[in-house]
Amino acid sequence: MKKFSLIGTMVLLLVFSLVACSNASGGSSGNSEGTIKVGGKGFTEQQILSTMTSIYLKEKGYDVEEASNMGSTVVRKALENGQVDMYWEYTGTALVIFQKQDPLADSEKAYQKVKETDEKDGLMWLEKADLNNTYSILMKEEKAKNLGIKSISDLANYVDKNPNKLKFASNAEFYAREDGMKGLQEHYGFEFPSKNVVKMDSGLLYNALKDGQVDVSVGFATDGRIKGFNLLALEDDKNFFPAYNVAPVVREKVLNKYPELNDLMNKVSGNLNTEAMMQLNYKVDVEHKEVSKVARNWLKEQGLIE
Repeated sequence: MKKFSLIGTMVLLLVFSLVACSNASGGSSGNSEGTIKVGGKGFTEQQILSTMTSIYLKEKGYDVEEASNMGSTVVRKALENGQVDMYWEYTGTALVIFQKQDPLADSEKAYQKVKETDEKDGLMWLEKADLNNTYSILMKEEKAKNLGIKSISDLANYVDKNPNKLKFASNAEFYAREDGMKGLQEHYGFEFPSKNVVKMDSGLLYNALKDGQVDVSVGFATDGRIKGFNLLALEDDKNFFPAYNVAPVVREKVLNKYPELNDLMNKVSGNLNTEAMMQLNYKVDVEHKEVSKVARNWLKEQGLIE
């Protein structure tokens, strides 16, 4: 019996020791700053941003519940209903899709508009990042150089003179949206023949362009495959595409409860820009590195965590 009691005492001491260590390292103990539910959408950039936020807040002492890989409308509803407390949203998406307003190409005007409108519904936009993930019109660098195309105006002029020479790849959403294919062609005064427009899933666009199945494609400005596949984003020289700056959006009740979130998340936004995000996306999509490792390494590089 004495031997059993000694072993039992040692086990209890070990358990207490582990609990103490957990508390000292900021684990999910009574020392927690509180619980934050972080949402995210289902594409690479959003997975990086939501993972980055979760790691960052955990390092700052919060318990974090993650709800990623949601559709754009789903995560917005989840925020409105209190199922998530915060997520990263794009100004253009909020303005056009959720607030049903006309798109704005001016980044600051778009941000102020969505911020003021959402505040009325208790959704608080923190500082936007210098990261504009707007639509881009892409070509292979070599092809664009050979044809003398640097801007969308150059492309429009080429298509007008050679209407059947180039094939354009589009996903279904861009093809159907007023601020997509139709609006782009009206704004720049050109038109791809319908037989030269190839519709495909978003995930196939970049490979189709890289492999020469098409000559031009819609894409997104921060996608890492632009760099990885030697693509060129044509200059939007007539400012057609709306601003899609990203920012953390937090429920007002949560921000009132944890006001320090404002400064914490603004430090993250302040270190993000289009080039940085493209590099992060590149590491995941092209180099196939784990999202969590990419996110954590970036936070360390910026001095946001140790």
